[in-house]
Formats: sequence, structure tokens, C-alpha cells
Amino acid sequence: MDVKLDPSRDDLPLLANTSHILVKHYVLDLDVDFKSQIIEGTIVLFFEPGNRFKKQSSSIEETCQSESNEACKFRMPEPCHIPVTHTSTFSSKMGYDGFSVCGKGVKDTSGKDGNHDNWEQASGISSSKYCCDTGNHGSEDFLLVLDCCDLSVLKVEEVDVAAVPGIEKFTRSPTLTVVSEELRNQIIRELVTLPADRWREQLDYYARCSQAPGCGELLFDTDTWSLQIRKTGAQAATDFPHAIRIRYRTKPQGRSVTWTSDQSGRPCVYTMGSPINNRALFPCQEPPVAMSTWQATVRAAASFVVLMSGENSAKPTQLREGCSSWHYYITMPMPASTFTIAVGSWERMKPETCLSNDLATERSLSSSEADFRYVGVCGHMEYPCRFQNASATTQEIIPHRVFAPVCLKGACQETLLRLIPPCLSAAHSVLGTHPFSRLDVLIVPANFPSLGMASPHIIFLSQSTLTGMSHLCGTRLCHEIAHAWFGLAIGARDWTEEWLSEGFATHLEDVFWARAQQLAPREAQEQQELRACLRWRRLQDEVRNSPEEMQVLRPNKEETGRVSDSGSSVIKHGLNPEKAFMQVHYLKGYFLLRFLAKRLGDDTYFSFLRKFVHTFHGQLILSQDFLQMLLENIPEEKRLELSVENIFRDWLESSGIPQPLQRERGAAAACGLARRVSAEVAKWIRVNRRPRKRKRRETEEAFEKLFPDQLVWLLECLLEQKTLKPRTLQSLERTYHLPEQDAEVRHRWCELVVKHRYTKAYKDVERFLQEDQERSQPDSLSYIYSWPWWAQDPLTLDIKGRITGLLRPSADSRGHVLVLLFPGAVPSRAQEKGASSSMASGHGMPSAGCGSSVGSRQLCHTDAWGHGRTETCSPFCTDPLSMWLQCCFSASEGHRVRIYWDQ
Repeated sequence: MDVKLDPSRDDLPLLANTSHILVKHYVLDLDVDFKSQIIEGTIVLFFEPGNRFKKQSSSIEETCQSESNEACKFRMPEPCHIPVTHTSTFSSKMGYDGFSVCGKGVKDTSGKDGNHDNWEQASGISSSKYCCDTGNHGSEDFLLVLDCCDLSVLKVEEVDVAAVPGIEKFTRSPTLTVVSEELRNQIIRELVTLPADRWREQLDYYARCSQAPGCGELLFDTDTWSLQIRKTGAQAATDFPHAIRIRYRTKPQGRSVTWTSDQSGRPCVYTMGSPINNRALFPCQEPPVAMSTWQATVRAAASFVVLMSGENSAKPTQLREGCSSWHYYITMPMPASTFTIAVGSWERMKPETCLSNDLATERSLSSSEADFRYVGVCGHMEYPCRFQNASATTQEIIPHRVFAPVCLKGACQETLLRLIPPCLSAAHSVLGTHPFSRLDVLIVPANFPSLGMASPHIIFLSQSTLTGMSHLCGTRLCHEIAHAWFGLAIGARDWTEEWLSEGFATHLEDVFWARAQQLAPREAQEQQELRACLRWRRLQDEVRNSPEEMQVLRPNKEETGRVSDSGSSVIKHGLNPEKAFMQVHYLKGYFLLRFLAKRLGDDTYFSFLRKFVHTFHGQLILSQDFLQMLLENIPEEKRLELSVENIFRDWLESSGIPQPLQRERGAAAACGLARRVSAEVAKWIRVNRRPRKRKRRETEEAFEKLFPDQLVWLLECLLEQKTLKPRTLQSLERTYHLPEQDAEVRHRWCELVVKHRYTKAYKDVERFLQEDQERSQPDSLSYIYSWPWWAQDPLTLDIKGRITGLLRPSADSRGHVLVLLFPGAVPSRAQEKGASSSMASGHGMPSAGCGSSVGSRQLCHTDAWGHGRTETCSPFCTDPLSMWLQCCFSASEGHRVRIYWDQ
């Protein structure tokens, strides 16, 4: 299976040759410069030749066989032409037992295209010759390929680990008299294979080795997606240096990090879960199979807090006046894509009074206290595992901290701080041992493109989760906590199988949240059924409004999990901007797991899930690993024609709605909470039909109190009504206090306001635009509402002017979607033709395809490139409006624009 890159396609390449050599540990030593918006420093990589990943199931073993014995040969794409940013000389200091290295200014060897190499300078040999030779091919040198983009690589060198005092303990000689390449590699082989109970010693020597002097520069070259490194004369991976140092700097426009300002206006930077993952933050091996540990020292101005994926609750060390250093580490091998960092002027939020259920968090239980009496029970590669620790298995609430801008202190204390303990406890009651020893929660800046993101030991949450009641915050927190088990501790071996992460997290968030609220079984069932009804509506809309090929949960079918002989592969549609806004992996995965849980019964299913977690934590899986183990645990009488093949056919390898789900939803009776919403909808329709002057004997409607999910459904149903009178909207607003509800409810309220031009509530729309840029999971949309050009009333013109200002993006707005609503603006066919062509010029990006429940509300939509998403959709509006939009859009480079109008 050769990796073939087609620049016209939207696949994401993973070019690292992980079958030949694996990174076992990264040591990062970085400086964060907010003035230049650059992260600069070094990364030291420690290697082990050969892919020693232990295949834990026969299914993985079968699917990972290469199709051919020939070496992987592929053409590299053209270089990315990005200008190089020059920075001043920097110093590099790490405080490890007296070891410190001061980095010196390094000459920038990049060409005008922004890519770097020293091959031709060093040897006069054309680098293109080596792009195909990633293994041992006769007399050719071995080529190390790392995933890398948007980075300025300045220098690559071998590290002389033999120069580290005391390192001779990793050799067979009491003294090192003759130092050779073979001896250096022997030292690293011994270091990376130390047993788990020597993890502290291992980290210490990793740090010492990372600061050892260089012993020779290596030849390197970069292209759009990779960094290639070789050493003359090293013809095999076993001969290649097992420890190398790369000096590099990020670029302000790099796609792995976002430079922005927080809600208090202070500068900050964070990783935002980019489709390209971390390859624009540091050179790495991106394929999931390259599971490694890491440690990082990050320096920044003393006013900043550095948060990171790390087992330790790091505290700053002052280096000099105005500068602090932070150090984090991970001992559980993880894919490099899970690494996360955030640097900003965050404040640690603490409760005003000590809550009783927080007392369990006072004692930190880290992996350093691991009890290794149970070593050998787990099936993963060796590391200090909490599942082997008798104390950790009973720890319901792990230590946690909350960070946010100081302006959000009140909201955090009122909502988030009190929710974390019960949500953690609920997760433990369902799945058992927490895979990670501690947790940081950060309220990220307003431009963060989703409601949340989970990484090892750290969760990012949007500020939108803090408004309204606790429902949205609680459910989203439970979703991200669930990723600790599914997505992190257990990862997908093939990234196209996202449902193994998102489907599980979506299914488990309802279960966790019900337990966190301590609901009675009947109440929990009602709440979960209502959420299933809402998701059913969204899935139907998703299927109607998205390309069929994007609706398949296992798009590679029998090729899933297979890679080339070198280990390189591509992620199908990994760079498609539409994919980021689709919910199909969440929704179809959720409904599959719900279907299976019903078939087994909740007690049997969750007992199995705990067994599955214990078996596969710390490992990578494919769909068949889960399904095969599940079916083995189902009694024969409950299987009823269930098989891995049938589930693949009906649920994972076909587009559209799965037939078993169609039958189930068709036969399902509405739950009590849903019936109550239907009754309330009928009341509001009656109220809306009444004349202004009512008869004396006519009684007032009595409206019931509704939960947030019920309000979402109510407003979605009312959005399907052609006309709602202003007095009806006013009554609706007052009855449910809609401006004070959570972001999910206020989003639907704003749509009602715009659709019916309810001018008294325009202030609610403006507030929503400013404070809630990511609306609902898992969409990452920045909603911008506007009105037709012919709307001339002063209020409309005033807010339109302010919204036009919001259309002008800042440097941190990449990837957001501007959504414009035009009530009653359905154009004629004559008007469509010229407008769409004028807007499409110069912009070739595909539409966002958010797939929200717009379809069921009969709102047509299109985008700035004239690609209608429904059959009834018209490409654009009238020419004067098109001209106004074009002016706004020309100032919105990097945005995707979607236009809605009422049918």
C-alpha cells in the first residue's frame, strides 16, 4: 500500500516512517514570545528501531499486514511557500541537577520559500533523491521522516549521550574509554526499556541526555508535510542515531496553535485541536501507533501561567526577573497528537467555601505512588499504570484545578467548580479507575472553535458552558471526562474511526450526567430518551444536508488500520473543512451504542464496558476489537443475528440512517418529557392565533416549567411556524426567561428573533454573537446574523452596522463560520444567477455543512460559493444584498460564510 498524495484531495498525510523507527520519548525546551508570536527552542527525540507495538488482538494483527513487500515509494508534494519570520537570539535553560545549556543564535538556512535544508550545503547531493528511500535499500542511507509543517527548522544534530556523567550504568563497561555510535545507541536502548518502577530515574536521564552536547550535524530537508533527516553512512534504522536534537521555531500563522486574547483582553496562546494536530508545534510522529512519553520545560514572562498535558501539577520556577519556567511530564505512552499546551494570564479559581465533596481531592495520588503488586495484569506496554494501583482504583474524585480569566471568576464559582466532583465521581461509578491521576480545566478564549476538548490531564471548556443553568456545563463536562477512557486511554488505531471516541463520549455523557444529578432510574431514563429524540432530529438533518461519503463511520472498510511498509498513510477527508462541523460520528456512534446497550440491558452492557476498559486501556483499537469482545459476552439468546459483519454493513460502512435505527425510532413511543413539550407547543400555537382582544370568558394558558432540553425542542418546533406575532414572542421570552438560559436555548431564541424581526430582542442577538461563538456540540460555528438590505428601521440599521464590524476578522478567527440569516429573502431565479457568480470569484473553499437541525425548521441555506445544501435551496439573494455581502466577505479572509433564509 503506497501513500499517494493528491494535492486536489482533502486527505491528511501521515508520512512518518513508524514501521522502521519509533520515537519513545520527547524532551521539549521552549520559549514563548508573545511579541513575535513565536515558540522557539529545541526538541530531543529518543528512538527505538523497528515497530515494537504489541498487537493485542488478532483483528489488529490481520489488518496491519502490508499489501506489498516492496518499500514505500511516494512523491513529495511541492514546498509550502510561507515567508520565514526572523527572531532574535534566545537562551535555553533547564534546571536538572546543575545541567544547563545556553542556546546560541543559529543562522536561518531557509530559502525564500520558508523551508529549510542543509543537504546541498553539506554534501552537494540533491535531496529529492532520498525522498523515496525510507528504509534499508542497499547502499542508500536510511531516511528518518517526521510529520512537520509550518515550522522553521534551524538545525538537526546527533546528541552525544555518552558525555552525560553517570551514563555508564547503562553500558556493560564501568568506564567509557572508546565512544562509538554503537555505544551511544546501546545507551538509549537501555534507557528507553527501563522498567516502569524506575520511571523517575528514566525521566531524569532523559533530561540529562537532552542537554548533552551535539556530536555532529545531520542532513535534513523539509517540504509541505514532512521533515526528512539522514546521516551519511547510516544505512539502516539500527545504525541511525537514537537521540537527535532539532532546533526550530514555530510560525505565527502555524495551524497547530492559536495566538489570541482572552476575555480580559490579555494575550494567550493555545493548541486548538487542529486537523493537522501538533506537527506545526513540534516535529513528531503523528500516526497513532507512535505512542510515546514526553517532558517539557516552557519559559514565559512571569505574568503568564503555562498549562500542559502532564501528570504533575507544575508550579513556576523563577529564572530571572520577569521570567518563569514550567516543567511537565507524562509517563503513560500517548500519541503525539494528544499533547496540549495553553499559555496565558489565567487565574486559578477556588470555591469561596470548601465543599464537602471536594475533600476527597485534597490528597494527590500520582503515578509516583504506584503500588506495583499487580504488575503484569494489564496488556499494554509497561508504564506506571493506575489500573495496577490498588489505591487509585478506589479514587472516585481525582485532584483537579480550574483556570480562567479573572473576569469569569464568578461564573466559574457558581457553575463549574461545584460540578467537577460529582461528574468525576459519576464517571468512576460507571467505568471504574480514572486513567489519569489529576485534571486541569481551562476556560479558553471566546474564539475557541467548539464547546470543549479533552487531552491527557487537561480539559478545555468554552465560556458558553458557564451561562444559564448547570445543564450545558454538566453535560459537556461529562462528555470531555468520558474521553479520558475513550479517545485517550483507549485510542483508535485508525483515525477515520472517530466514532470509537466521539460515539462513546456522547453515549456516556448522558449516563454520567444522570448519575451526577443523582436522578432516580425513571427520571434518568426519561432525560436520556428526550436527548435521544433531539439527537434523532439532528441525525436526520445531518444525513439530509451532508455528502453521502462523509456519513460513513468506517470509510476505509477492509483497509481500515492498514499502512504502507514504511508506516505512512493518509487520513481520508482529514483536511476537509466540512468534516469539522459534522456530527455523524457522534450521532451514529451514539445510536449504535444505545442500540447495543438496549439489546444487552444496561447492567450487562456497562459491566462489559468496565471489562473492556480494563482489557484495552493503554492500547489502540479498531471497531472489530470492541464488537468481537462484546459479542463474545452476549448470551446466545440475546444475539438475534447480531454479528460483526452485520454491524459493519448496517451501521459502520453505509451512509444514511441505519435500518435498525429506522425501525427502532419508527416504533418508539414519545417519552413523558417529549409529550409535555408537544402539549406546550400546542398551547403556544393557540396563543399565537388569538386576536389581540380576547373574550372575557377566555382563560389564560398555564405554561409548565421546562428543562433546557425541553426548551430546545420547544423552540425548534416553534421555528417551524410560518409566523409568530410580536406579543407571542414577548410572552415566550418572559415565560421562560430566555435571555438567561444556556447557549443551546439562546441560539434557538435568536433564530426566532431574526426570523420574525422581533426588534425588542435584537440586543439578545448581539450578546449571543459576542459571547457564544461555538453554539452547540460538536459544531464550531461563529454565528453572525444579519437582515435584508431593505430593512430600514433604525434599530435594524444600527445593529447591522455593528454586526458588519464583527465580520472583520482578527488574527485569531481562522476557521470560523459566519452565518447570516435573511428572513423572507427567498430570491427569484433571475436574481440568483448573477449574485452567486459574483460571490464565488476568488474563493474555492467548500461549504461548512454544519448539519444542525435547520432542515427540520424549513430554513434553506447555502454558502458564499453558491453550493446549495438542499434541493429547495436557492444559491443567493438579490443583487444589492449580494454587493453588501461581498464587501463584508472580502474583509473576512479565512472565514466560511453561510446564508440562511426562511422558505
